[in-house]
Amino acid sequence: MSKIKPAKGAPYARILGVGGYRPTRVVPNEVILETIDSSDEWIRSRSGIQTRHWANDEETVAAMSLEASGKAIADAGITAEQIGAVIVSTVTHFKQTPAVATEIADKLGTNKAAAFDISAGCAGFGYGLTLAKGMIVEGSAEYVLVIGVERLSDLTDLEDRATAFLFGDGAGAVVVGPSDEPAIGPTIWGSEGDKSETIKQTVPWTDYRTGDVERFPAITQEGQAVFRWAVFEMAKVAQQALDAAGVSADDLDVFIPHQANERIIDSMVKTLKLPESVTVARDVRTTGNTSAASIPLAMERLLATGEAKSGDTALVIGFGAGLVYAASVVTLP
Repeated sequence: MSKIKPAKGAPYARILGVGGYRPTRVVPNEVILETIDSSDEWIRSRSGIQTRHWANDEETVAAMSLEASGKAIADAGITAEQIGAVIVSTVTHFKQTPAVATEIADKLGTNKAAAFDISAGCAGFGYGLTLAKGMIVEGSAEYVLVIGVERLSDLTDLEDRATAFLFGDGAGAVVVGPSDEPAIGPTIWGSEGDKSETIKQTVPWTDYRTGDVERFPAITQEGQAVFRWAVFEMAKVAQQALDAAGVSADDLDVFIPHQANERIIDSMVKTLKLPESVTVARDVRTTGNTSAASIPLAMERLLATGEAKSGDTALVIGFGAGLVYAASVVTLP
């Protein structure tokens, strides 16, 4: 018989606060058209994107994360000292070690919170949210800060017609804490590594370091393959998340998918047969694809504009490089 005492965590977990940060520089499609042969009409019709934000030298991954985190902590009504763990999802922190989460935990003023980075691409926020929920229910932390942050402008090839217009920068953060009732449903997540070549970094860092290639690594993708996968497979995952939470499409108030492409969003809405009463996040239009940051940024904007309200039931789903995905139903803070 085991001598280990049972965990004494909370019965459930919930999102208590959300915050976001978008860089000050707004980049319209006209700027992108300076380096690719395309048109504003083509970019809008293919992606829905009109503008995106690009970070300046001072708007680092850590700096943007601190801004978003401060807002999330204040929104949750707690102090930084109460944060027991900091999880940062990013693919654009260019130091292999230490994790940027440790710097953020220190500068926020946490009491030596556990801190680590994860790399799960555009599904990173969902992965972090799932880990945070587990920590709270298990009892290893009372409050967990989950951050999705990217400076994708650093990994954008401005001469690649397929991707130059897609990516933006920004940070979104949520505080996850204890709850007396279910407020984060079961996560449906997974990976399809056999499709990993469809979204990838062009070359390894080592090739650039040794001079085997002259161009800095960038993100590239097979657009049609990714589109088909997202439209047909991710709608199934989203439905599984609804079923796991015991929620139907008619019960939803809000749909917050990864802000990759508005055509993908529209197709998922149609496939899931969401009622017109469901508010659909379309932050992609002015923020672009910010990978791990896209869901919390979209969530923050919906709440700030009043398009969504505290207590609403929302379906969130992230999907991207790996290929990886994560979906769950949550109660909005």
